Amino acid sequence: MPEAPKTSLKPADYNLAEKNKKVLQFIEDVTTNADQVQKRVLAEILSRNANVEYLQKHGLNAHTDRETFKNIIPVITYEDIQPEINRIANGDTSPILCSNPISEFLTSSGTSGGERKLMPTIEEELERRTLLYSLLMPVMSQFVPDLEKGKGMYFLFIKSEAKTPGGLLARPVLTSYYKSSHFKERPYDPYTNYTSPNQTILCPDSYQSMYSQLLCGLCQNKEVLRVGAVFASGFIRAIRFLEKHWTSLCNDIRTGTINTQITDPLVKDAVMKILKPDPKLADFIEEECSKDSWQGIITRLWPNTKYVDVIVTGTMSQYIPTLDYYSNGLPLVCTMYASSECYFGVNLNPLCKPSEVSYTLIPTMCYYEFLPVHRNNGATNSPSVPKSLSEKEQQELVDLVDVRLGQEYELIVTTYSGLFRYRVGDVLRVAGFKNKAPQFNFICRKNVVLSIDSDKTDEVELQNAVQNAVNHLMPFNATLAEYTSYADTSSIPGHYVLIWELSLNGSTPIPPSVFEDCCWTIEESLNSVYRQGRVSDKSIGPLEIKIAAPGTFDKLMDYAISLGASINQYKTPRCVKFAPIVELLNSRVVSNYFSPKCPKWVPGHKQWSNQE
Repeated sequence: MPEAPKTSLKPADYNLAEKNKKVLQFIEDVTTNADQVQKRVLAEILSRNANVEYLQKHGLNAHTDRETFKNIIPVITYEDIQPEINRIANGDTSPILCSNPISEFLTSSGTSGGERKLMPTIEEELERRTLLYSLLMPVMSQFVPDLEKGKGMYFLFIKSEAKTPGGLLARPVLTSYYKSSHFKERPYDPYTNYTSPNQTILCPDSYQSMYSQLLCGLCQNKEVLRVGAVFASGFIRAIRFLEKHWTSLCNDIRTGTINTQITDPLVKDAVMKILKPDPKLADFIEEECSKDSWQGIITRLWPNTKYVDVIVTGTMSQYIPTLDYYSNGLPLVCTMYASSECYFGVNLNPLCKPSEVSYTLIPTMCYYEFLPVHRNNGATNSPSVPKSLSEKEQQELVDLVDVRLGQEYELIVTTYSGLFRYRVGDVLRVAGFKNKAPQFNFICRKNVVLSIDSDKTDEVELQNAVQNAVNHLMPFNATLAEYTSYADTSSIPGHYVLIWELSLNGSTPIPPSVFEDCCWTIEESLNSVYRQGRVSDKSIGPLEIKIAAPGTFDKLMDYAISLGASINQYKTPRCVKFAPIVELLNSRVVSNYFSPKCPKWVPGHKQWSNQE
């Protein structure tokens, strides 16, 4: 995730080396004194919010010490505070969760009842986010010199926003950040000289935004020293967009005029300040893009690029081979770890392999606690953690400096914005320490089985969606014997694939349109983040159902047992990732069907709108 770009003029007294030194010293100080900083952060949060309804209801009585806090305040999930969130969303401005006014809601990609979660935030959180962004490049400069001498080509986008009934904005955290003055009126910083003008990033039309950002990036191709997007999936989408539209982009560069499909006047004005007729550059791009292979296209078109800055941890790791192909094996750099609830940490060893990425949690961002995760004999990819904690589990919770090397934990946070002992849902493994502060590998989101972009679908949701779809088979006297799923990212955008094995008791053949209805019903049943990806962001392709030959799932079981699974404990996995298993299933597919149309989606929550 890239840091906040800055574009204003260089102040006379600007000293980059001094600035970097201060940032690195800050990291040194807060990690050395991690426990004292955490103690102060908790006391600050609790004393500020001593009078809020939530803490009073639990009887904290203005105590600010850790022991009382842990004895009195319960560990919670989103559902536990949903009534309070709903009151704020509906216009109640009393101090329910936070003494500061809630400035807006950040919509989390984790879902609750098929809708995005609404995370309360306050104005000053923007300063904490900006602080974390400001740490990234001084760290990076220790590993890659002279980055201040060129530009970064980042594909950054805003997403749709909605208003709650009480008038508060509800939007993704990055949209909030890019639209804030912290981003739009940023001070000078040579590290964050970007090829994309603000107007192209802030354009709500995703086609015009992508086209104009690529055009500006191509015009400045020699100056680009690093490239990226927030997620790996978004960066690959930009490359596939280039594959589709390079001829018209070349035409714009050759003639110095912008394609007529770019109609946003602010975007046009911003691009025309960069775009000048350059037939030689157009010929060069045309020659490279016309070649049979697009292997290494990044280093061919942007020859001075030193690394690709994208998140490739968690479900994004599925995109690593594609990124390696397009970038000729440039380093893939994951710089930071953040969520809608709070920004957390930075990668202090950014040139490490993607599989070894670890994030150092910055102790000033929030108050952290960790719940040990006990795997079911290591048999599951995504640990399922029950929602409410037993007394024993409450006592197992440990502080930031007390985690143990190699142990996996679920992250629990208390934030300045009104979340108290909140379960984020991320599972992390302790990889090492920076002074007294732990460094964590991101393992997974708990319970998530399928993900293409920012969508997250869990097993229960998938099961319910499949249940709704199989009703279409009843008139044909057919039932679903078994199923599994996987995320297919071999094409962009990626899409969900379900493999079904049927029991056919009737003699009437099932028409293709019935299976297409099944695909669409599943999509309609999935959460709003998935549906937004299909409808608005176009980051997810149509869902596919593949019908497998009878006996396929017996063969799957035989294969799992040959790898050492216990026949007594074997149950069909609802999601498969292991390539040989996907190949085995695909070798037995007899027909396949795609969703014929997009599911319904409108911004905001269903209860705020009668349109859905």
